Amino acid sequence: DYLAVAFDAGRLTFRNEEYDQYKAQRKPTPDELRPQFPLIKKVLAALRIPFLEVEGYEGDDVIAEVVRAAEKKGLEVLIVSGDRDLLQLVTEQTTALLTRKGISDLECFTPERVQEKYGIEPAQIADYKGLKGDQSDNIPGVPGIGAKTAAKLLKQFPSLEECLSNLDKLPAKTAAQLSKYEDQALMSKRLAKLADNVPVKVDFNELKREEPDYEALINIYQQLEFKSLLKNVQCEMPSHLTTPDEFKNYSLVKTITELTEIVEKIKAAGEFAFYFERQGIPPHQAPLSVLGVAWGDCCAAISFPEGAKEQGKFLITLDEIMADLDCVKMCHDAKAELIICKRHGLEIKGIKGDTMLAAHLLNSSLSNPDLDELSLKHLNQVVNFAQDEKGAAQRATVIKQLWPILIEALKGDDLEDLFYKLELPLSAVLAKMEFQGVKLDLARLEEMSIDLGKQLLTLTEDIYFLAGEGFNINSPKQLAHILFEKLKLPVIKKTKTGYSTNAEVLEKLAPLHPMPAKLLEYRQLAKLKSTYVDGLQSLVDTRTGKVHTTFNQTITATGRLSSTEPNLQNIPIRDELGRKIRQAFIPSEPGWVLMAADYSQIELRVMAHMSQDSRMLDDFRHGEDIHTRTAASIFGVAQEDVTPELRRKAKGVNFGIIYGITDYGLARDVHVSREEAGQYIENYFLHYPGVKRFIDQTIIDAREKGYVQTLFKRRRYLPDLLSSNRNVRAFGERTAVNTPIQGSAAAIIKLAMLGIHQELQEKGLMARLLLQVHDELIFELPAKELESLVPLVRSGMENVVELDVPLNVDIEAGHNWNDMQDVDC
Repeated sequence: DYLAVAFDAGRLTFRNEEYDQYKAQRKPTPDELRPQFPLIKKVLAALRIPFLEVEGYEGDDVIAEVVRAAEKKGLEVLIVSGDRDLLQLVTEQTTALLTRKGISDLECFTPERVQEKYGIEPAQIADYKGLKGDQSDNIPGVPGIGAKTAAKLLKQFPSLEECLSNLDKLPAKTAAQLSKYEDQALMSKRLAKLADNVPVKVDFNELKREEPDYEALINIYQQLEFKSLLKNVQCEMPSHLTTPDEFKNYSLVKTITELTEIVEKIKAAGEFAFYFERQGIPPHQAPLSVLGVAWGDCCAAISFPEGAKEQGKFLITLDEIMADLDCVKMCHDAKAELIICKRHGLEIKGIKGDTMLAAHLLNSSLSNPDLDELSLKHLNQVVNFAQDEKGAAQRATVIKQLWPILIEALKGDDLEDLFYKLELPLSAVLAKMEFQGVKLDLARLEEMSIDLGKQLLTLTEDIYFLAGEGFNINSPKQLAHILFEKLKLPVIKKTKTGYSTNAEVLEKLAPLHPMPAKLLEYRQLAKLKSTYVDGLQSLVDTRTGKVHTTFNQTITATGRLSSTEPNLQNIPIRDELGRKIRQAFIPSEPGWVLMAADYSQIELRVMAHMSQDSRMLDDFRHGEDIHTRTAASIFGVAQEDVTPELRRKAKGVNFGIIYGITDYGLARDVHVSREEAGQYIENYFLHYPGVKRFIDQTIIDAREKGYVQTLFKRRRYLPDLLSSNRNVRAFGERTAVNTPIQGSAAAIIKLAMLGIHQELQEKGLMARLLLQVHDELIFELPAKELESLVPLVRSGMENVVELDVPLNVDIEAGHNWNDMQDVDC
């Protein structure tokens, strides 16, 4: 019925006046925590939860005053806190919930529970602390008296004062300590006791629970990006606030006559938003269920009939608007919608708006932004989208409402060209790649699975033999018991739950005992088997016999594409087993081959262009091996004396600089001391001073603007640069340097994909783009087209943009993804 939150009003209280060492050992409030208190109060204000604070008193004292007033009013009280001083308020009317390890782990205290845990009554808590002290608050108590003695004394006498009045009845040693430290004990009790008569007005009319200010709450939650809390608000808001007027002009379409009528209305409007409801099914597998459409101030749900014949009639009618280039269309995730339509033979032309793509471009920290969060942010509407007919129509309506807002925002941030010339057309290319899928040699994978299973069985037996018993190898707890308690190996690292058994720990233990090396091998093989060999087989679409990955345009903040379900950008390549997995990726047609075109050091070339470092520009223009040149400079040797090991270390420096690597990170990566790593970085900047100037200026500009951008104007906002936390700020600086480089390289390969795809269509070639793996494009094609495709792809990738250094591409071809040879037609 009533609710209040209490705050400390400041660090100093009346207790500090009595004892200047009160809480003196505590560290100051962390810098990153201090600015959060005003935000907490803003959230409370939006929730209409009153908060109380009184200068010179702690929040606990304020709570005590509220509790006493509530008990006088005959109310039952619940206290939620992490401070055990509040246990002195526990009565038959008042219960305390105290945190143990966090808000999800609470301990409930009634008078009986206090007695059970501490052996005293709640009213004796201050006496208890007067005797034993309280280390957390720096309350001294009486030296030599601990928790057990204090509880025993208070069982014999009701208060500290009574104990002091009966020293002759106490053991000599205890009596001597109490006599010696009497004043300190009484002071300690006063420090621990919650204050009486705190000057705070407790008006229960003001403490009544009220409905939140939903508009203010949504606003603050959006600012703080509290996505799950926003969804909670969505469920709690009164229904009249959650249903925009536009959803009232709704119709459900179930017959061809009704559909024809809707199509004519959309034709007359000249534009519409649409949304296919697929209920979480991947688009390349989704059936035709419901299509939501919105035009003018109307919306409709088109419910597809069962049966191919009737469905075909619906598709023919829909084709009149879907394939009409002049009928403007808006959607949320054009790529997914294109795949669904392609699966069912429906052509789409004229998509001009994609709310998911646009929202991500406007704020790259938003990964796959949902329509509900965009509706909250831009329309101040909370919509409970059901996965049914009306839900699809509602989504289409929200898309239509959002698009004018988002396109204006794109124009305002100078992102319109990036949207229309790169990201939106790329979604169509990616849709074709996803729909096409990749063929796997399932027999080879099955053979690998059986072989890996045998190897894992042998390793398991070896590990059991070394352990002297069987146990669950995948259980960190059981493994830790074997390693550190039974085998007595040294503990390298502890976690909150026990001993760490991660790879780093096992590598350090490997020289001391044969088991850690066996465990590392077991984990490597187990991951290869479950994630790749068996995992890939389980994701093969039974209808097509291929795997259909999802290329994500709206996840990474730099603009790089990522791949999921399965992740085909992460197939191992550095070890023999990884290469065997790549051998299972094969062309989908007989007489065809795979071709891989890989940019050579594209991010370093972008760095040379953006930094305008004269030496780096010259190195690339003259075709120098950049890693050998860097090695010669930072290690002070002639180029001809650069060993493979030195070149490897220089490569680590070159790419590490792009990612803002520290001496610690470089030392770990190239296996040298921090001092050596620091010297490498210093020598690098002496050799490439333009790179150092670029890095420094980029950070300065980012701090002033609040964002960085790529060569193609893609932005990334960096609030971390203004953090008072040094580690967070350093991360922001590394991100500021890396994003323009990685983001520009990502845009270059995207542009190449667009250009090459268009040329393949114009020239009528059968070759098709299958995969994009960071700086590499994978094609499948008839072997006879190889001679035509190599120069087309080379030109399309090397000449896609004009930089101050050349872009070089390495091209290979073969009958699987691993066994490829260089080609130069």
